[in-house]
Amino acid sequence: MIISASTDYRAAAKSKLPPFLFHYIDGGSYNEHTLDRNTDDLSSIALRQRVLNNMSELSLESELFGEKLALPIALAPVGLTGMYARRGEVQAAQAAANKGIPFTMSTVSVCPIEEVAPAIDRPMWFQLYVLKDRGFMKNVLERAKAAGVTTLVFTVDMPVPGARYRDMHSGMSGPNAAFRRIFQSMRHPSWALDVGLLGKPHDLGNISTYRGSPTKLEDYIGWLGENFDPSISWKDLEWIRDFWDGPMIIKGILDEEDAKDAVRFGADGIVVSNHGGRQLDGVLSTARALPNIADAVKGDLKILVDSGIRTGLDVVRMLALGADCTLLGRSFVYALAAQGGKGVENLLDLYEKEMRVAMTLTGAKTISDLSHESLVKMG
Repeated sequence: MIISASTDYRAAAKSKLPPFLFHYIDGGSYNEHTLDRNTDDLSSIALRQRVLNNMSELSLESELFGEKLALPIALAPVGLTGMYARRGEVQAAQAAANKGIPFTMSTVSVCPIEEVAPAIDRPMWFQLYVLKDRGFMKNVLERAKAAGVTTLVFTVDMPVPGARYRDMHSGMSGPNAAFRRIFQSMRHPSWALDVGLLGKPHDLGNISTYRGSPTKLEDYIGWLGENFDPSISWKDLEWIRDFWDGPMIIKGILDEEDAKDAVRFGADGIVVSNHGGRQLDGVLSTARALPNIADAVKGDLKILVDSGIRTGLDVVRMLALGADCTLLGRSFVYALAAQGGKGVENLLDLYEKEMRVAMTLTGAKTISDLSHESLVKMG
């Protein structure tokens, strides 16, 4: 077991949340082998310890798409974040802004763009899928622009939903799901009061705004299943590239040939990602995929990475493997569920402290100093 702040927050979230919500954020697809590999492979990366390098001027600051980041971290898009704390997207976005890093809003958030963007004092990012309803895509992009969103994160590894069996067992989906969710909520009174009663409305805010009527949790799985588009190809992204005049990041790259295609397409960045092990089980962990992708496209676009990052030490490892920035998903949602926005800020404080220790003892004075030279060459 990985001992970390994320581990502690995970335990607290499991205790507080109804099972259908905990397992939705905690689970993966199929037998969850890739979910486990993400953390196991990353924790096995050995750093090269260096000493006596006068590390008094160490800096964790970086720049991405012209935006200054206090840490090389952004909060990843996570669906239904608003079900994990009262108006959870607002709390998470405020925590990220307070720590000087970007927050990425999910297409399937509970709070709409128009609620979150005015609540923070820095621009946020927005995540979008290719969906069959192109009218929704155009509408939400126009709304994102109007709200001051600077960066578009385009998720491409969900042309079909993954086989997430935990959701069927937990009550997120499957027979009698609505009744099971109500029963579970009654057994978790703290969550039921804070989020269940006081955190309404519980609909998919961005979709409801477009449709003009509430899209409730019970509609969530069905709407996604109907609108994911298995015919997606690079040409389907061209009109979005033309429409969106800010940075555009392609999320869901796990192969160097796809990374090269992203360069040819004109993307400003990619996220090396296997969707946290929630889509195709049995694929490479991002820690194993990242070095080859970095060798193929480093310098041609910005490389971000997610999946398996549970500590500040993991952030340092990913940067040394070739990433320019990292995305936190599960770990920030655990903290959000446990302690709201304060929990997210505390988690980021702990990541920062862990990064400072790791960089001090690897001799990396700045983020750009982290490279393959910071790693022990194995074998």
